[in-house]
Amino acid sequence: MASPETGVLAARGRALAVLRVRGAALALALLPAAVAVVLLVGGATGRLGTEGGWAVARWAVGSLTVLSLLLATLVSVVVARARPALSPSVPVAEEAAPDLYRLVRDLADRLDVPAPSAIALTPDCDSWLEDRTHRAHGPPRPARRAGRRAPEAPVLVIGSPFLWWMRVAELRALLAPVVAGTGPSAHPDIAAARRFIRGLDAAAGVAARARGPLRALPLRFVGRVARLLLRAVGDHVVLMERGVAAAASERAQSVDYGLRIVAQEQVGLAYAGWDRLLTRVALPAWRMGRWPSRLDAGVVSALTELSRRDRLAQGFASRLGERPACDLLEEPGTIDRAASLLAARLFHGGPAEPGPHWSPVAWQQYPEEIVDRKWRLEAARLHRVLDELPAAGPADPDRAADRTPADPPATATAPPLTYAGARARTPAAPHGEGLPRALDPAAPPPGSPLRSSRAEAPAPAGTPGAGKPPGAAEAAAPAPLPGPTLARVIDRLARDPGSGDLLAARLGAEVAREEREEAARQATRSGRDGTADPGRGDDPADDGLPLFPLQPPRTARELLADHVTAMVCCAAVDTAGAAPGLDWLDGPALLVDGARRADLGRPVLSLVDDGDAEPLRGWLHRIGVRPEKPVRLA
Repeated sequence: MASPETGVLAARGRALAVLRVRGAALALALLPAAVAVVLLVGGATGRLGTEGGWAVARWAVGSLTVLSLLLATLVSVVVARARPALSPSVPVAEEAAPDLYRLVRDLADRLDVPAPSAIALTPDCDSWLEDRTHRAHGPPRPARRAGRRAPEAPVLVIGSPFLWWMRVAELRALLAPVVAGTGPSAHPDIAAARRFIRGLDAAAGVAARARGPLRALPLRFVGRVARLLLRAVGDHVVLMERGVAAAASERAQSVDYGLRIVAQEQVGLAYAGWDRLLTRVALPAWRMGRWPSRLDAGVVSALTELSRRDRLAQGFASRLGERPACDLLEEPGTIDRAASLLAARLFHGGPAEPGPHWSPVAWQQYPEEIVDRKWRLEAARLHRVLDELPAAGPADPDRAADRTPADPPATATAPPLTYAGARARTPAAPHGEGLPRALDPAAPPPGSPLRSSRAEAPAPAGTPGAGKPPGAAEAAAPAPLPGPTLARVIDRLARDPGSGDLLAARLGAEVAREEREEAARQATRSGRDGTADPGRGDDPADDGLPLFPLQPPRTARELLADHVTAMVCCAAVDTAGAAPGLDWLDGPALLVDGARRADLGRPVLSLVDDGDAEPLRGWLHRIGVRPEKPVRLA
């Protein structure tokens, strides 16, 4: 078995190769100056001529020397000033996690390596060491005495889901090979090579974001030089990092090796649960301007649910009786809140700070404030787009009133209401038994509890029955016109085969328009102007967000299926006593008699893709949903 020193020596050899490339580039930049010095000294001593071709050579080489020195200075200044890329993370002060710092230092002592200089958390299932010694990454450091620069220990970045899901012993075993990497990082040659690479990478990023002709032209040259040097040292850097990783792994063999195998299994499980939690649970809330403030605590519930469903993970939930690693933090809730806000910014592009349009939501409030509101917003969008579609054939009763507005039918099949007309034409009369108010101006605003009460709102002044007793107003007021119904959607998709494609396309365009408007509002609130600073590197705030999109854009058919599903869920909640719920692995869920119904997807797809409404009608009949009843929209 190779010793850790073998990996360090291999990494140091590759680091010296990187530094030789840097020296060759510097020598190439100084070569015209050296030639100019030789010509000038030769002319001054009389060994070289002072007239004719020698004079022309001196002027030509002197001009080339000035140009090369100016370009070399430009490259050096940009590389030195550019801020290297910094991984977004939540810094954890030692006062906020003394036990965690003590665990890491004890681990470093056992491994006989320098302890990390600080600890930070990232909303991802990964851990690494990060060099943050650049002057732009922290407060000014005291000046050092003359001599070789002593490298500073890197920062330990830990994935926040690990702290909540893993136990203390598992976290220590997982961090052992990561902390062992501080030993090779302290080697002067390896540290110098890494600083050189990070400076080139930051300079290339600055050049890529250059704006304006006066700034773009010189920075474009700097970017080409930086990319050329990065290509020249690419192979050496890869082999150097492999040597560092091999040395760290060999050094960590003596610390909790058996437990580390179990911890690695937990990494894969945590990644699966974290991915499902973000894509299925957090993303719907982010799209509505809310961010779950306890994502790390939610990953425990998600992984516990996964352990319950998956027999391969059954043994993992039994560990929950041991001490969790989040107990190493003084205030886990505060750290979880900061990590959750950072996750929303990285994976969705939300604002960096909470505000009126970007507020947190607790898990207890999620079903009412996110699931129910999401369904009703999508149902409202579906009916708004459906109102704008051209009239269907004569068999479509929903468009009969649009064809003959002067002679409305006297039967119960009244024309559907648009949003503009619903608020003006729907009287403030009592609803039928069990029928929620549809598009009522007195309905609770978004964000309030969405289950409507049965208390009657007073009729506005100037309307028939105003100021009369409730019984007289109910007798005098005309029967309310039916609002948006599920039957209308089902009939339109089932009777008109071509309306599905048209409705899907209109929904896709509507969702894209709303997303563009929301992005413009966020850009206005954040005050970003898009300009780049030559001294800045790859900062997430300067680049387009989100940095890591969770899902590709949904197709038009997927959007239509989601909106029809939302309409069905609204009808089930309003007419069948169902309730919105939260499934930790699948996100919004429909609860009927306290149990989740997961069999709605196939009937909806049958209607959307094939125009076959019978499976969905059968499902509605079994649940007790009345599709002809209007539903309340957001």
